[in-house]
Amino acid sequence: MPDYTINTQQIVCVAQFVAKAGKRDALIAVLASLVPDTRCELGCIRYELNVSIEDDNKVAFVEKFASREAFDQHCAKDAIAHYFHNVMPELVESHHVEVFNQVIA
Repeated sequence: MPDYTINTQQIVCVAQFVAKAGKRDALIAVLASLVPDTRCELGCIRYELNVSIEDDNKVAFVEKFASREAFDQHCAKDAIAHYFHNVMPELVESHHVEVFNQVIA
């Protein structure tokens, strides 16, 4: 029997964005503006924005939602769609979004 459990109900998302040259502060401002409303969403457990210690132009959200449904509802919000379709192309050089299940040890 393993000494851990995989929580398959909750969703953890790590969304990393590398800002275009000279666009880091604008990117952080836009992403930070998403935080207050997202934290109020039903099912949002954690939603934090971070800046890399090793690369000033890299920022990352660490997100945790109570269920896949709550995460999908978050992703479908107008503000999130607007960011990905309209804002991100102007500010972001590259990005990587990955979804996980938490290992509870």
